[in-house]
Amino acid sequence: MASSGPSELPTRGRNRSETDPPPENLVDGRVRLVESDPKWPYFFEREARRIRDALGDRVLLLEHVGSTSVPGLVAKPCVDLLLCVADPADESAYVPGLEAAGYLVAIREPEWYEHRVLKGTEINLNLHVFAHGCEEVERMLRLRDHLRADAGARARYTALKKALAERDWNHIQDYADAKSEVVEELLAEAAGQPTA
Repeated sequence: MASSGPSELPTRGRNRSETDPPPENLVDGRVRLVESDPKWPYFFEREARRIRDALGDRVLLLEHVGSTSVPGLVAKPCVDLLLCVADPADESAYVPGLEAAGYLVAIREPEWYEHRVLKGTEINLNLHVFAHGCEEVERMLRLRDHLRADAGARARYTALKKALAERDWNHIQDYADAKSEVVEELLAEAAGQPTA
């Protein structure tokens, strides 16, 4: 069930309209990367408290993911949070509580694991919502944990991110998609599988 927000939100592969605000993570077509910031875990903890206060036991899992969750890794200055709920498609069960806490639905991707992204108002963040047990959740956590544990993997990923940040991009998703091959290699390494 959809919340009482705009019905047309960006989805994976769909272009933003001319009236959409420019993304905070792209500056003049370039991905903005910064050195690891010791405040990122604090920002995650602060947002996690707000989310837990808003949703209580509807929070099935809440984790800090993405590059800001890996100490020493360059990142877009955007804290990624992973929230698992019983059914992301049932927005009436969680979106009103999150909206009351200051979050807004920015992206709906029903065709991709019922993924939702909410934005906050105080810091640059992406609150990713999936169902508990979703395979993408496991992938996000495995990648994070591998990058935290393996300095070589972290160095390779940093080099790729810096090289890609030198290119011009129309959409931040294009930058994310360009990292896919290396991300798959890192995930295979984390699972102990041989890579190509």
